[in-house]
Formats: sequence, structure tokens, C-alpha cells
Amino acid sequence: MFLGVDIGTSSSKGVLVAPDGTVVATAVREHCTETPRPGWFEHSAQDVWWADFAAIVAELARPGIAAVGLSGIGPVVLPCAEDGTPLRPAILYGVDTRATAEIAAQTSRYGASAILERCGSPLTSQAVGPKLEWLRTHEPEVWGRTRRLFMAHSWLVHRLTGAYVLDHHAASQCTPLYDTRAHEWITDWELFPEVELPALAWSGDVVGTVTAPAAAATGLPEGIPVVAGTIDAWAEALSVGVTSPGDVMLMYGTTMFLVEVFASRAVSPRLWGTAGVSPGTYNLAAGMATSGAITGWLRDLTGASYASLTDEAAAVGRGAEGLLMLPYFAGERTPLFDPDARGTLIGLTLRHGRGHLYRAALEATAFGVRHNLEAMRSAGGSAKRLVAVGGGTRGGLWTRIVSDVLQQEQVLPTHTVGAAFGDAMLAAQACGVSCEGWNPVDSVVEPDPAAAEDYGRLYELYRDLYESTAHIAHELAGR
Repeated sequence: MFLGVDIGTSSSKGVLVAPDGTVVATAVREHCTETPRPGWFEHSAQDVWWADFAAIVAELARPGIAAVGLSGIGPVVLPCAEDGTPLRPAILYGVDTRATAEIAAQTSRYGASAILERCGSPLTSQAVGPKLEWLRTHEPEVWGRTRRLFMAHSWLVHRLTGAYVLDHHAASQCTPLYDTRAHEWITDWELFPEVELPALAWSGDVVGTVTAPAAAATGLPEGIPVVAGTIDAWAEALSVGVTSPGDVMLMYGTTMFLVEVFASRAVSPRLWGTAGVSPGTYNLAAGMATSGAITGWLRDLTGASYASLTDEAAAVGRGAEGLLMLPYFAGERTPLFDPDARGTLIGLTLRHGRGHLYRAALEATAFGVRHNLEAMRSAGGSAKRLVAVGGGTRGGLWTRIVSDVLQQEQVLPTHTVGAAFGDAMLAAQACGVSCEGWNPVDSVVEPDPAAAEDYGRLYELYRDLYESTAHIAHELAGR
């Protein structure tokens, strides 16, 4: 059997899979994300990553585990001593916006066009380089002891095997440290010479085996192979068969995340361009700052259940009876890269209730998906096949709204275990096991042609609303 473990933002998940793709067992551990200051998001490597991993393995471990695959949130920054001891909590991915000044400084130093051409992505809150510079400037005592850098999955690989390695995909999100054309670390910019960067491998490469101390600490068999792993969204894309050019994963979660596979390198100043999980593939990725976070906010605000809100939203109909929302409740990532964007509701009347608000939120995220897919198509994408995953696919209404807004079908896979299932796939493939047929199609969401004109006009209003109100949102954000 093959073990996959994923470290997420608010929980970690593990899965044990048989060689034919049967899910033998799963385990979940919830955890907290620390926010010591506004705009800061952190995890303790020891108390979150390792504690979750050890607990999940203890629950799932049984005879027959042949290999381990790992994934985690990313790109994150965990500064460590030479032996891998963490020196502070890990700084998380694009939700952590502390390095705004450093983004501007590095963009000015190396040039926006040069960074985009070499690295595939502009410098944003998602980038690793500005956060390293923030550490060097604001925590010099930590930086002075930092010798190695890890992400969640690479630190767990190190704990299990002793290897100091990072997969090419995760490295390609370390902008501006990695050249996505040459698939190697950039050396001529001399970014952080005092730190040893990890060796590079592809996500499915075996990078070591479980050591005796790691076996004693976890109960895993000593000597079984461990693959390099990758960032969670890309492991999830693998888990649902998003591997061919034109395939797109739509991840319905706390945030909406999109990954499209390309056969050749593509770049866009409005998206993230990365190396793929496997050699010879590339990706453009997009991510909204909020999606399911808004539905959770409305649930908490109203005290109603998701089921009740969904039923009421379904009864309202397209356009929420004249209500339109901008979903930028935590700023926006792609394609706006505007951390000071803000959530907006327009068209409110005394007739509107919680079902209208919920419908408007689902439609707003659907418009955001359309905005991102248009940016991908502008960069050469085709979005021929959409695969929907995540908790938001349950219930049916949200996926139907997205298909109606896009006028495109979405495939729903049988297994929605998530990134951990992709991790198990990587482990199985490393052992020579074919994963073909592991995750067949469960159902297909078809668009309603009657919705095309109505949603087309609402989408135009959605785009106009941001342009018309951005200056107000920015001033309010400053307050």
C-alpha cells in the first residue's frame, strides 16, 4: 500500500491506497494558523507539520506500506539551521502580505520584465524572495543563523530521510530564485549567498528512504522510499488526472485555485507561471483570495446551515434579484494582484435576504473564475477540460452556477480525497505501479445555454464594478 500525507492551511490529511487505487483508510488532523499581526500567517513546523504527520501515520500505519508521498501548502518559508532545526515559525504563502516593501524593492532591483521572463511570475505576496529579504531586514538574528530553507513537504522529507531537496515545481514558486527556462537556481543575481539552496528533483523522484530514527519516531518501516513531493494544489491536480495540456483543475475551497497544464512554457504578468510536476510540463496557475471563506462568513453571520443557505440561494434564481458582489474580502490575488481590493455588495434593497446574499457570493466567485480563465486564454491557454474538486463541489449549486457563467462543462472525479491521494499516486508510480483508472469520472456538470446572455451581462457589470470602485476600496483599506 502507498501512504500520502498533505499538510494544509487548516488541516492535514492522510490516505492509504492499495495498488488498484482503492482507498483503504483516511485520517484528518485539524490545526490552527497563527496570525501574530495583521497580514501575517504562520505555522509551527514542529507543533503543526510534524505533530500532524506523526498522528496521521500512527492512525494509518499497518503492515504493507511500500512508499511515502508528501505535499503541503506553498510556497512557504521555513528558515532552519544546517541540521534542519527550525529557527522560527514558517511564513505562509500568498495570504501572508508582510513583504510588500521588499516586493517593490526586488522588482526595482532586478526589473519586472526580467523577473517575469526568467522566473515565469511577477513578484507578489506569493513569492519567496521578498519574504527572505524581509527576514534579513527585520529578524537579523534569525537570518544570521539561517543556513537552509524548507517548505512543509520538503521539511518532512528531510525529517524522514535526511535529504535536503526540493521539487522543481515548488522551486519554481521561489521567485526570483529559480529559472523556469533552465530548471535551475539562479546564481548570477546573487540573491542570498549565505544560504545553501536545496538540491532539485522532480516530484515523483525517490530522494531517500526512511531512516532508523524516523522509523522509530513514526512507526513507518525503515528503508521504504520517500518521493520528493510537491505543493498541495499540484498534488491535488495530479490526483484528479489534470496532467495533459488544456486540462484545468478548479479547486473549490476556502480560496478558489486554478491550475492549467501547458506543453510549453507560458508567462503572464497577471498569473503564476511554474514548472510542472513532471518533466516536460508547465503550468499557469491562478488563485482567488477568498471563495469558500465568504460562504463560511455568511454562514457564521446568519447562523444558518450551508444546506439551508444553498436551498434558499437556489430558489432565488440567476442574478440574486438585482444583487451583485465583488468577492475581494481579503484583497485579490490573480489576475488583479490587488491586496487592497475589498468586498463590495451593490443593489441591496429591503427585499433581499440571506439567500440572495449567498447566491450573490456564489455568482461572484464564478465571475472570478471566468476572469482568471480569460487571463489564461490570453496567455495561450485553451481550458479544454475542466475538473472540479474540493468541498465546494458538494451540493451541486455552486458548480452549476460556475458552469452556467463559463458556459462550459465540469468533470467531477470519483475520489475527492485531495492532495494526499496525489501523494499516494506519486509514491505508487515511484514503485512502478500504474495509477491509470485510480480516479474515474463520477459525474459531469453541464451548462444551461439559457443562462449565457444573462450571466454575460452580469459579468460585464462585475468587471465594471471593480474599475469604478477600486479607488474607494483602496482608501477604505488604508483606514
